[in-house]
Amino acid sequence: MKKLKLSEVNPGTTVKIKKIDGDIDLKKRLLEMGFTIGTNIHVIKKAPLKDPVEVEVRGYNISLRLKEAENIEVEIIA
Repeated sequence: MKKLKLSEVNPGTTVKIKKIDGDIDLKKRLLEMGFTIGTNIHVIKKAPLKDPVEVEVRGYNISLRLKEAENIEVEIIA
Protein backbone atom coordinates (compact mmCIF):
# COMPACT_ATOMS: atom_id res chain seq x y z
CA MET A 1 0.00 0.00 0.00
CA LYS A 2 1.30 3.45 -0.97
CA LYS A 3 2.22 5.78 1.86
CA LEU A 4 -0.05 8.83 1.81
CA LYS A 5 1.36 12.16 2.98
CA LEU A 6 -0.76 14.99 4.37
CA SER A 7 0.51 17.21 1.54
CA GLU A 8 -1.22 14.88 -0.98
CA VAL A 9 -4.68 14.90 0.65
CA ASN A 10 -7.48 16.84 -1.06
CA PRO A 11 -9.46 19.52 0.79
CA GLY A 12 -12.61 18.22 2.49
CA THR A 13 -10.97 14.93 3.48
CA THR A 14 -10.50 13.66 7.04
CA VAL A 15 -7.42 11.58 7.78
CA LYS A 16 -5.72 9.96 10.77
CA ILE A 17 -2.02 10.43 11.56
CA LYS A 18 -0.02 7.20 11.22
CA LYS A 19 3.57 8.48 11.45
CA ILE A 20 5.55 11.72 11.73
CA ASP A 21 8.95 11.92 10.02
CA GLY A 22 11.52 14.70 9.92
CA ASP A 23 14.13 16.09 12.27
CA ILE A 24 13.62 16.29 16.02
CA ASP A 25 12.84 20.03 15.98
CA LEU A 26 10.05 19.57 13.44
CA LYS A 27 8.60 16.60 15.33
CA LYS A 28 8.63 18.59 18.58
CA ARG A 29 6.94 21.58 16.93
CA LEU A 30 4.22 19.39 15.39
CA LEU A 31 3.62 17.59 18.69
CA GLU A 32 3.23 20.94 20.47
CA MET A 33 0.56 21.91 17.93
CA GLY A 34 -1.42 18.71 18.61
CA PHE A 35 -0.21 16.51 15.75
CA THR A 36 0.12 13.15 17.51
CA ILE A 37 -0.21 9.63 16.14
CA GLY A 38 -3.85 8.59 15.98
CA THR A 39 -5.17 12.17 15.84
CA ASN A 40 -7.76 13.02 13.19
CA ILE A 41 -7.03 15.91 10.82
CA HIS A 42 -9.56 17.56 8.52
CA VAL A 43 -7.99 19.22 5.47
CA ILE A 44 -9.81 22.53 4.99
CA LYS A 45 -8.07 24.06 1.99
CA LYS A 46 -4.84 24.48 0.07
CA ALA A 47 -3.49 27.73 -1.28
CA PRO A 48 -3.45 28.10 -5.09
CA LEU A 49 0.19 27.03 -5.24
CA LYS A 50 -0.50 24.30 -2.61
CA ASP A 51 1.50 26.10 0.06
CA PRO A 52 0.31 26.49 2.83
CA VAL A 53 -2.18 23.76 3.68
CA GLU A 54 -4.91 24.70 6.17
CA VAL A 55 -6.06 21.88 8.46
CA GLU A 56 -8.24 21.46 11.53
CA VAL A 57 -6.62 19.58 14.42
CA ARG A 58 -8.30 19.17 17.81
CA GLY A 59 -10.71 22.02 17.04
CA TYR A 60 -8.00 24.47 15.92
CA ASN A 61 -7.30 25.70 12.39
CA ILE A 62 -3.59 25.51 11.60
CA SER A 63 -1.67 26.37 8.44
CA LEU A 64 1.28 24.15 7.61
CA ARG A 65 4.01 24.67 5.06
CA LEU A 66 4.00 22.05 2.31
CA LYS A 67 7.41 20.77 3.49
CA GLU A 68 5.97 20.19 6.98
CA ALA A 69 2.88 18.42 5.62
CA GLU A 70 5.14 16.09 3.60
CA ASN A 71 6.52 14.70 6.88
CA ILE A 72 3.12 13.53 8.16
CA GLU A 73 2.01 10.08 6.99
CA VAL A 74 -1.77 9.61 7.14
CA GLU A 75 -4.60 7.25 6.25
CA ILE A 76 -7.97 8.39 4.91
CA ILE A 77 -10.94 7.79 7.20
CA ALA A 78 -13.62 9.98 5.56
